[in-house]
Amino acid sequence: MDTLVATTSGVATVATAVVHESPIHVSLKAEVLGHFLGLPITNSLLMTWLVMALLIGFAFFFGRSLTLIPGKLQAAVEWLFEGAYGYVVETFESEELAKKFFPLIATIFLFVLVGNELEFVPGVGSIGFFHGTEFEPLLRAPAADLNFTLALAFISFFTIEITGLAVLGALKYSGRFVNFSSPVNFAVGIIEIVSNLGRLVSFSFRLFGNIFAGEVMILVAGYFLPYLLPAPLIGFEMFIGAIQALVFAMLTMFFIKLSVTDPHEAH
Repeated sequence: MDTLVATTSGVATVATAVVHESPIHVSLKAEVLGHFLGLPITNSLLMTWLVMALLIGFAFFFGRSLTLIPGKLQAAVEWLFEGAYGYVVETFESEELAKKFFPLIATIFLFVLVGNELEFVPGVGSIGFFHGTEFEPLLRAPAADLNFTLALAFISFFTIEITGLAVLGALKYSGRFVNFSSPVNFAVGIIEIVSNLGRLVSFSFRLFGNIFAGEVMILVAGYFLPYLLPAPLIGFEMFIGAIQALVFAMLTMFFIKLSVTDPHEAH
């Protein structure tokens, strides 16, 4: 049986062409590269560590180079962060809340953005190991692993719920979900519970679905038209990756705002 393993530069999914079998094989889960203290080390986890190292390194060296008279890079970064911070203050209608949650919102955006864009760097997805006839890439986009997006969704979910409890108090906040004043209000409370729990699904699967589907689309395009179609699709997917990072961060911000809003004012 002849096997042709094809990889696209910057795409973490592997194509396997097998004679008389399915021409394209898509790996839904992240490949395990090894184990440390009994814990599996996957290629998406390795990519996550790389993103962390890049962000921490940039913050360290950028912080050391700050001056009273900013250069072009410092001025651009300050302008971006001042604009984003002003929008968060305007959304929360409270500078105190903005100071508390802006670091989290900005970190989510930058982390997801860098992880999504690094996916298209040459070597990501095309450098790896062979196990028999199977090719396992060394690096894979973090958001193409459902474990990563679900973990990020849990962080946002618990931040939203704990903030609501802390700001409104347990009694007032629970009144959103448990209200026996009328059958209609009771039904609305049940809907609120389902809606809140559904955020875990929407947060995680929206990001995972968009990034993973983009990888598969580029993979298929590279298989049929390897020199023409992938390039514009990669540009489009880079745009989608930035949009998904922005959507995740902004939804976290908006849901935090809703959680600290009095139930009567929200209605």
